[in-house]
Amino acid sequence: MSVLSESEIKEQVFMMGKQARAAALKLASLTTSQKNEILKAMALSLRAATSEIVAANKKDLSAGEVKGLSAAMLDRLRLDSERVEQIAAGVEQVSLLEDPVGEILSEWDRPNGLRFEQLRVPIGVIGIIYESRPNVTSDAAVLCLKSGNATILRGGSEAIHSNRAIASALQSGGEPAGLPAHSIQLIPFTDRASVKVMAEMDQYLDLIIPRGGKGLIETVVSLARMPVIKHYDGICHTYVDSEADLEMAVAIANDAKTQKPSVCNALETLLVHESVAAAFFEKAIPVFAQKEVEWRADKRAQQYLPHSVPAVEEDWHTEYLDYVLSVKVVDHLQEAIDHINHYSSKHSECIVSQNKVTAETFMSSIDSACLFHNVSTRFSDGEEFGFGAEIGISTDKLHARGPMALRELTSYQYRIRGEGQIKGK
Repeated sequence: MSVLSESEIKEQVFMMGKQARAAALKLASLTTSQKNEILKAMALSLRAATSEIVAANKKDLSAGEVKGLSAAMLDRLRLDSERVEQIAAGVEQVSLLEDPVGEILSEWDRPNGLRFEQLRVPIGVIGIIYESRPNVTSDAAVLCLKSGNATILRGGSEAIHSNRAIASALQSGGEPAGLPAHSIQLIPFTDRASVKVMAEMDQYLDLIIPRGGKGLIETVVSLARMPVIKHYDGICHTYVDSEADLEMAVAIANDAKTQKPSVCNALETLLVHESVAAAFFEKAIPVFAQKEVEWRADKRAQQYLPHSVPAVEEDWHTEYLDYVLSVKVVDHLQEAIDHINHYSSKHSECIVSQNKVTAETFMSSIDSACLFHNVSTRFSDGEEFGFGAEIGISTDKLHARGPMALRELTSYQYRIRGEGQIKGK
């Protein structure tokens, strides 16, 4: 923990805000080619700093083991040379994406001769508060850069050494290629007071994005003086319909749960139609046993899962981020829809069914950001959508929803041109 007082923290963070505002004004005027050259330089810098980043990450992993972090959470935190290369490659990928800044959304002429344009512009300065995963440091910084925004990052204590090393490599690597000073700033301490200070810094921050647990997000929402885009936890569901291809259903559910359980688009609750429950679980049990998945089953599901743990109310509200899966047998489609709308965090849901009408009913009745038909929820990801890296999955409805990438990091502006028109008579 830092030994700084709250007033000292406020002074330092506000200075970062002032510096970010100055950087944002310069970033907004960079051309697409200039931003792309900066991104390429950043990728090279990350590769050159691989040994330093991995060494810093080892400190975080050691501290995480002492804290008793789960194996899944430690894996989420872990960096090696291969993962650093993936981060660097992700930066290069962003350089290849279309720049949204300057895109003309609409244009029209008025009878008085005025010419109107509505076009995309950067938001300005974006504050991002996140937990655990150090790759978010790079993803957030480079997406903000490509969309012309300065960013202030506040990572969690679990990854503080990794975050510092990555942020330093990005800023120092980008400056020789034209990156304005202080475009990417990481708050170097993890005191909770820094979250409060950021939330109150509306004269410098135009937007704040919290990524993490419900407690963190609710704290930011309650304190923030600027707009907030929320990225709530991923309580994602898959419903196996009475007309599902059961081989497909098992494969989709297994992928969604076990391919990488520590991420927000992983499956947490499985709903199975009673007419196919016996056949489904007969196929599913040996597959899920390979990863030693623990079943948390309601009473009806327990008859098919004799070694399961009885589910309690809290299980339907829980994002496990581990090899644990809550499961419920339902009588019909509407019961599945009702369960999801009641317990979902409005992230991502899937229906497995060969009946397209049933699938459309499901998708039009669920109030979540991403809905999948015969597709694993693991595809709820900006890269899979073709957006490149993402800030996260927004569970809000305004102004961004679902995978949040470059376009969602812009606002718009009106530009009006004329030839001396005045309003007076």
